[in-house]
Formats: sequence, structure tokens, C-alpha cells
Amino acid sequence: MRANLSAHAPAKINLTLHVRGRRADGYHDIESLVMFARCADALALTPGRALGLATQGPTAQLAGPSEKNLVLKAAQALADRVPGLRAGHFILTKRLPVAAGLGGGSADAAAALRLLARVNALARDDARLGAAARATGADVPVCLHPCTRIMRGIGDILEAPLDAPAFPALLVNPGVAVATRDVFAALGLRAGERGAQGVPVTPPAAPTHAAWLAAIAAQANDLEAPAMRVAPVIADALTTLRALEGCQLARMSGSGATCFALFGSNDDAHAGAARLRARHADWWIAPTTLGGTPDVGDAIDPC
Repeated sequence: MRANLSAHAPAKINLTLHVRGRRADGYHDIESLVMFARCADALALTPGRALGLATQGPTAQLAGPSEKNLVLKAAQALADRVPGLRAGHFILTKRLPVAAGLGGGSADAAAALRLLARVNALARDDARLGAAARATGADVPVCLHPCTRIMRGIGDILEAPLDAPAFPALLVNPGVAVATRDVFAALGLRAGERGAQGVPVTPPAAPTHAAWLAAIAAQANDLEAPAMRVAPVIADALTTLRALEGCQLARMSGSGATCFALFGSNDDAHAGAARLRARHADWWIAPTTLGGTPDVGDAIDPC
């Protein structure tokens, strides 16, 4: 049997997120600047004829039954587009919290597509990979090639990768799962209604830490307030992060409940993690790095 292939499925962090409106079909148009963390799920594939999936890891039970996992949905979507696709048996190690605003399931699905592309000698820019990603879920396309970029529409419009600095960071989930549909319901936009418009998201001209921090701070996450109405503990998490020494900015990612804090040094991020673990044993707490190189590659932090 051929040796296992493996890939990381890094957490997606929405540094900014604006909801520009709700479309007639019920989907929401967004605009978001995203980075990926060096904190990830792991996916292994043993190539073969039969398609299968087993899950393991600290958050596997919360991810639901394997037969409904986005890994299998992505594999089937690609098989529908590539005649004779060779698949195999996946083993997914779940480390990221579930329903947490980190795009974990989408990242897992994107990792599956990357592994299947390797097995079937598909080029990185093969249009069928992108089509399968879009068919699997709104966040899967941006996770397919994880790098810093701006995403628009329902997640299907991706701008070119951006040259961004690496940010020492701390990710915190206060032990609650938040359904995206509940947060959008709390936002309360009707079909056809426009959301907050504001200034378009644009990257800074200089790839410096200070320039990027200023650009991120000038924006917001429009889902933060409605998510707090769904899960008030998010406000507690943000207050706690902002009080940590060296915290330069703290915000919620995606539809929550995971929040992130940016720091000026790795030492400050790790020291903050140690303080929070002493006070909140039931929180998921992960010091990590956001951005930096265009692809997180193999540089993965424990989480």
C-alpha cells in the first residue's frame, strides 16, 4: 500500500469582516481581509479505490458524524468533475474548535482537495479544484491555497495574495459553539437589504507591521455585535484579551466565538496564553502566528 500523504488545514482568521448586504437568494455578500494561522487540523490520505474517512483528535466528537463531514463532500465534488478520480481513506485529526469562526471544516475540505490533487497529478490552478471547492462550501475556496488576501461576495471572489508581515497572535475560544446562521439571524438583514457600506477594505501600501496594524484597526467585524447577542461570553473574551500586556488589537474572527489578539512579540503572546490558561481552564487557548509567508506550509503550532 502506498504511504500516507498528509496536509495541514490551518485556521482561517477574519481580521476584518463587513457584511455589505443580503442577496435575494438569502446569502450575504461580505468583504473580509483574511490571514491563516500556524495552528491547524491535520489530514492524512491513504490512496485507494474506496472513499472513506475516520476522525480523531480532541475536537473530533464535536465535528459530527464522519459521513456528513466536508472532507467527503469535497472529495465527491471533485470526483463529479474528474472522471476516474483516485480517492482513498482519509484520517482527520481535529484540533481546532468547531463552529468557532475559524473555517475549520472548510479548511479540512480544502486540505482534502489538495491531497487528491497530488494523488491525481492535478495542477494547483486546475479549474476543477476551484469548482469543487465552491460546490463544497462558501469558505472552501479561500482555504484551498491558504494565504493572506481579501475575499468578497459569498467567499467566491478572491483577490491576489498579499505581502503581509507575520503577527504573533493568541486565539481564544471561550468554550461555546456559535452557529453562523444564528449570528446572521441576529444581524437581521432582510433579503435585498444593504448592510454597512463604509470604506472598502484595502491593504496598506507598505508590508510593515505598523502599517498593517493600522489598516486592520481602522476596520471592524460587523458580526461581532450580533454574535455577542447570541453568546455574551464573547464580550468577556475580548475584554480579557485586551487587558493582556502587549496586546495591540483584539477582535472576533468570522461569526465567532473565537477571538484573536495581535501582539508585538511571541513572548507576549505566549505569556498571555499562560495567564489565560491559569484563569480559564475551560477555554481553548492557542498562541500562534498569523500571516507572514504566502503559504503556512509545515510550520504548524500546537493547538
